[in-house]
Order: sequence, then structure tokens, then C-alpha cells
Amino acid sequence: MTVLIAFATIEGQTEKIARFISRVAKNAGFNAKLINTDEMSSHVSLDDVVKVVLLAPVHERRHPKSFEAFVASNRDALMKRKSLVLSVGLKAAFASGREEARDYLNEMLMRTGFEPDATALVSGAVKPENYGYFEREILKHVVLLGQKIDPRDGAQEFTNWDELMSIVIDFLGGTGRANQL
Repeated sequence: MTVLIAFATIEGQTEKIARFISRVAKNAGFNAKLINTDEMSSHVSLDDVVKVVLLAPVHERRHPKSFEAFVASNRDALMKRKSLVLSVGLKAAFASGREEARDYLNEMLMRTGFEPDATALVSGAVKPENYGYFEREILKHVVLLGQKIDPRDGAQEFTNWDELMSIVIDFLGGTGRANQL
């Protein structure tokens, strides 16, 4: 049985998460097919795929265009398989931002017309070495407003790996716990 893990990444955290999910799937006895939607050069066959994990980061209120295009163009084939969509972002790391993070996920699903079996929010990371002056200021004064986090302190990861593993294992086992998060 094969699990397709399709992702887009901007700063590398979502790719790190996708590779983690691939290892979890393999440990659960699945074959894992990992694809980066930014690097796709041809059609992806879903013939042997029984489950799908789709994940992408939120930047500037949206998921990457390549990811949304992949989901929209493969919507019918994807909806024939059990699916989990993970939206990765900093807003998901803080209680005060979870509602907004959920809105970004719901808006992406509306734009693509995709209806997954389960969804979950996953906390991302701050990687200030990738940001210019204006991006750091927006991060500090908008995204992290009210948080005791200073981007000048360097990279900080907020991904809860234990929670993510639980979500993925539950999805692969079919318990549906991810829909509750």
C-alpha cells in the first residue's frame, strides 16, 4: 500500500515535516511516495496510492501556488483516496492565531474545491536567516505580535513532532483523530 505525500515548501520546514511523515508511514508498513509540487515536471500517477497526505506552508495568508494547482488539477483522483491535509504555519503555533490559521486552510480548500477526509494545523518555524529587513519587521510586528519571540534570536522551530506523529499514525490507521485537532 502506498501513501502519497505531496508538499510545497518555502523555507524548508514543510519539507522537513514531509520527510518525517514519510518515515512514519514507512514504519507503519506503507510505501511512501514523496513529491514536491514545486519540482513536478510531469503527471503523477496515483494508481497504487491508497492514502494521501498533502501539506504546505502558509506565507502571506496563502499556500504556494504550485501546491494549490496540484490539488485543484488532481482533485478528482485525490478525492477517491483517503486524504489528510496539513497546513503549516506560525499562526498555528499560538492559541491566539489558530482561528486565523484555520481560515487560511479553509480558504485554500474552497479555492481548490478539495474536500479531504481530515485536516490539521501544524506549527511551523521561524528562520530569520531567510528574511530581509522588511520580512523580519513584518514577522516581529504582525505575525508574532504579542509573542515573546524575537526573530533576532535566530531560527526557532515550533513543530510539535509528537503531536504530528500521533496525527499521522491515527490517519494511517483510520481512527480520524486528525479531524478533531
